[in-house]
Amino acid sequence: MSLRNLIKPRETKMGSLTKKTVGTKNPNKANKNILLVGETGAGKSTLINSMVNYTMGVKCHNKLWFQIVEDEKRSQAESQTSDVIVYEIFGFEDETLPYSLTIIDTPGYGDTRGVEKDDIVIQRLFQLFQSEGGVDEVHAVGLVMKAALNRVSDRQKYIFDSVMSLFGKDVEKNIVALITHSDGMPASNVLEALETANIKCAKNVKHQPVHFLFNNCLNTEITEENEFGLDTAWRVTEKGMSQFKVFLENTPPQKLKTTVEVLNSQIRLKACFQNLKERIDFIEVKQKEIVETEKALKDYRKEMEYNERFTVNVPVSYKDKQSIRGGTWGLGFYEGAVCCKVCEENCHYPDCTIAWYPKDCQVMNRGHCTSCTRKCPASDHVKEEWIYVPKIKYVTKTDDEMKKKYEMNKTEGQNKQTLFEHLAEEMKKLTAEKSQLLDESYQHLVRLEQIALKTDTIQLDDLIKKMTEKGDIEKVRKLTEMKKRVAEANKSGKQNIFIKLSFRSVYLLLSG
Repeated sequence: MSLRNLIKPRETKMGSLTKKTVGTKNPNKANKNILLVGETGAGKSTLINSMVNYTMGVKCHNKLWFQIVEDEKRSQAESQTSDVIVYEIFGFEDETLPYSLTIIDTPGYGDTRGVEKDDIVIQRLFQLFQSEGGVDEVHAVGLVMKAALNRVSDRQKYIFDSVMSLFGKDVEKNIVALITHSDGMPASNVLEALETANIKCAKNVKHQPVHFLFNNCLNTEITEENEFGLDTAWRVTEKGMSQFKVFLENTPPQKLKTTVEVLNSQIRLKACFQNLKERIDFIEVKQKEIVETEKALKDYRKEMEYNERFTVNVPVSYKDKQSIRGGTWGLGFYEGAVCCKVCEENCHYPDCTIAWYPKDCQVMNRGHCTSCTRKCPASDHVKEEWIYVPKIKYVTKTDDEMKKKYEMNKTEGQNKQTLFEHLAEEMKKLTAEKSQLLDESYQHLVRLEQIALKTDTIQLDDLIKKMTEKGDIEKVRKLTEMKKRVAEANKSGKQNIFIKLSFRSVYLLLSG
């Protein structure tokens, strides 16, 4: 009979992350970090338990089974959280492995609760990679897949691509397939599915995806009737772990400095585009103000020519505060908006959920904002449950007030022309600012393509159109080349190199 033993690890919190530790770390012993990614139900929980039992030196004849993770079916039924859980297995070095293991699990990733929960997983991993005492390198990224798989579903590809988007291009050599529910036979259909879906991963000498087989029946109670079959199941998993051990020993780890850079770039890119869209919206409000002011002044051109006093209703653009839905999502998660009080801009909204204070927000770099116009220090920002919104109001002004507004310095005889000159100059400045903001978006796209292993999609046509209107032939050429690479990648089934902005304001931004 197989005796089940539920391991009770020490549970600690690292910020909003959960860490479960067995044993005590030996600073003189090496440690290997493994990140597991897979669709809910792929068998990650049993796989983690199998790795723990192998590390502890448990054999089939011991008729023991240790569980550090509860059965996956029970976990699904209880609708576990989106927390990233870190399992540390210390104190068993040289039983079967010459090193300890840290297993990073993404439970529930890609489940039916929606993309917004997947985004929390990404944020959690970001925390883990940049936190003191967190993980600064990964030796293997395991794509957990069932042996019966004959095609990579859209959902699975979405999951793999989302996590791959965290890493730099060098991590490809660390990505492997961990095939569960295997009977030990060659997993040809899984390998073919990976190739067809063009999942980036390490390749073996046969140019196949590097993969390892595991059986998920090890926790089954041993009886006379199934003892032979379970012995085979144990041997499949032991062989898979033995081969995986060699891979971990021979493959250099992926340092996560680039990963943090990719994550920061993605977060800042999205925040920049959102802020960019809002700044262009405000520019257009101010341009409307100028057009209407010019029209109002033209209606009083005769009075202006004779230097007669007059009053005129003109629009005035300004920014007001608007309440948003905010509050706490859970331990370590605070939903709100990071806003600059100096620029009166929304620097990180609506996706700022981790930082409790502006100084901790990902859009901050070296104490300054990367999103707002003046790149103001973090101390000029707040994180609250409101955002700035552009508005316009109409006020009555006299000719003297109009002249004062536009700082008249010319002679009285030139005043009638000066008002229009200043309006034209302001329109010119606004147009230049809009052009500069489009250039910023272009630079973000280029940079992200350079550092990311995988990024999701955005159509480039609108940006090309805007750059064409601007007359920037060189950027149009480069964007067109980028579009061509994307088209070729799609045609050949290679990975997309589009850049994703997961909010519809991009279209409005580029078509406005």
